[in-house]
Amino acid sequence: MGQTFSEKVLGRKAGKAVRPGEVVVVAPDFYLSHDNSAAISKEFRKLGVKAVKAPHKIVIVLDHIVPAASEEYAQNHKTIREFVAEQGIPNFFDIQHGVCHQVFSEQGFALPGKLVVGSDSHTTTYGAFGAFAAGIGRTEMACLWATDEIWLRVPETIRIDFRGKFQPAVAPKDAILRIIGDQGADGADYRAVEFGGPAASEFSLAGRMLLANMAAEFGAKNGTFEPDGTTLDWLKKRARAEFGVVRSDPDAVYEKVLCYDLGALEPQVACPHKVDNVKPVTAVAGLKIHQALIGTCTNGRLEDLEAAARILRGGKVHPQVRTLILPASAEVYRAALKRGLLEVFTEAGCVILNPGCGPCLGAHQGILAAGEVVLSTSNRNFRGRMGSRDSEIYLASPATVAASARTGVITDPRTVS
Repeated sequence: MGQTFSEKVLGRKAGKAVRPGEVVVVAPDFYLSHDNSAAISKEFRKLGVKAVKAPHKIVIVLDHIVPAASEEYAQNHKTIREFVAEQGIPNFFDIQHGVCHQVFSEQGFALPGKLVVGSDSHTTTYGAFGAFAAGIGRTEMACLWATDEIWLRVPETIRIDFRGKFQPAVAPKDAILRIIGDQGADGADYRAVEFGGPAASEFSLAGRMLLANMAAEFGAKNGTFEPDGTTLDWLKKRARAEFGVVRSDPDAVYEKVLCYDLGALEPQVACPHKVDNVKPVTAVAGLKIHQALIGTCTNGRLEDLEAAARILRGGKVHPQVRTLILPASAEVYRAALKRGLLEVFTEAGCVILNPGCGPCLGAHQGILAAGEVVLSTSNRNFRGRMGSRDSEIYLASPATVAASARTGVITDPRTVS
């Protein structure tokens, strides 16, 4: 009987053949944390251990509240910087780099066949590169720093096969929202999700990162694409370590296989207050919005900004819509600057934010007031996520958000030229 990708990666780490449901103790290749590292370091010190076991495996990125928005956050960052220096952690990225998931990938830590864990639920992003990548808790991370070991349950696997081609103005965000809407927010609870099929190559690397990122939004432990030439070309000048591509066997056993025709998709919107409350854009078109957000670790890559710029170029955002542009990293910011995209956005009346998590988590930058509505390219829309619990968050693709920013109401991007 063949094995899935996840069974192979965890089995190799455990040094034996494994099956779904089995619990294994493994040593990850890399482990990520961000601004929550201050809390993790406090838990680490409670263990009575003086030094982290494998400092070269630890990656810390300051991204959630950058620059520090208060004295409390400034102290948090200071604590992390001191811990990094004390422990000799070489892979530290301060406030100027961007969102941890984009930075981790750009810096060459997201590699095929590697086992990565992170104290952030969207660690699943690195599955876009063929890594087994999963989120863990802060206490688990503290223990991992001390021992370089963690236990994981081998997940059952759901396969999602794609065929066809996207229609104009339809994007990978529409595909993942439709899947989550169909399967539910717990539809892949502690399952591995493999994205594949004859149309998997239709997804750019940015699109694959989006789907792997949002696999967490329907409960997946990890979400992966099989590496191909697109993946390997990206990694040529970035990879931090040797790696080997791991593929599921042709006769691997899946819990179920789902099939989606990309050509049958239309623009989608996730409505408050659940990410699986998904409707076609035509069902909510005309709803007034107060803020638009384009970016984040979900849709803040260069092709996302290009999609938005195509709609905003030569026009203006609606005077009653605050439109925020949030590049995922400094690298993306510079590329957008060189291509003239930032000029397009500023001329259209947008506000460009520094790379980071910013308004996505509702801690600073673009917080919503009671009664306000935002249309965002981010990945979560639960009540109070971006500010007031009496505000509403809708999720959509960069094209849909840009079109809506122009008109002032949720708008089908296929109707805006």
